[in-house]
Amino acid sequence: MVSKPVRQAVRGLPLGRARDVLHGLPIGHPLHPALVQAPLGAWLSAAVLDCVPGSRRGARVLIGMGLLTAAPAALAGWVDWAEQHPQQRRTGLVHAASVSTAVALYARSWAHRGPHGRPLRARALGFAGLGAVGFGALLGGHLAYRQAAGSDKAGVLAFELDDGWHAVGRTESFPAGVAVRRELGEAAVLVFRDEDGRIHVLADRCSHLAGPLSEGRITDGCVECPWHGSVFRLSDGANVRGPATAPQPVFDTRVTDDGMVQVRLPGAARSGD
Repeated sequence: MVSKPVRQAVRGLPLGRARDVLHGLPIGHPLHPALVQAPLGAWLSAAVLDCVPGSRRGARVLIGMGLLTAAPAALAGWVDWAEQHPQQRRTGLVHAASVSTAVALYARSWAHRGPHGRPLRARALGFAGLGAVGFGALLGGHLAYRQAAGSDKAGVLAFELDDGWHAVGRTESFPAGVAVRRELGEAAVLVFRDEDGRIHVLADRCSHLAGPLSEGRITDGCVECPWHGSVFRLSDGANVRGPATAPQPVFDTRVTDDGMVQVRLPGAARSGD
């Protein structure tokens, strides 16, 4: 399958910590949707200028700006794409092909806008490019809203639980140094008791793609998702490493006099309204 070698190539890029930046970890959500605003805005503005007499030079500048800003947007998109489910990656390949077609059309349009170019052909290529990138944008919306690529898979927990304290088990049922999965109705949580007896409770499904954190490796006070390697601190759920960009929900904990561990999710407010 085409996606497998492409995925390996993207994962093999020597990006270092820049990979987390491209995922959008510092801003708390995927970076790619923000970056695509620059080329889309430039190309749409160029199409408007193509309908205004005497705006040939301005349209060429905007198309050139769109071509330049498309590069970082595409890189961020590929980095996200490499950490998605197979179905999402298949859609992503068609999305990338549409945008690549648009880039090729706009590059030719830009060339024909030079001193010895063909203005009519340049405009036609520009509008064709706008159509191609528009189709790519539709696929991007399908990825985000139908296939849920890039959405926070753990944030919905607040709408699945009632406010208040919930029992997850007695203290002795949580051996020190071992991650234990418990269920609160339809919501799963990870319970971890460290060597000094402190109990940490996080949402079990990873905010990236709902991987089971209770099956992941726990080292240095952090848990690593077994699916794509996102790392979260047990103490506060903060991201240490992507591809996840949203933190994990963390529960307040208390132990009753009879040794029952109870948890509460701040902000939980399940409602039928």
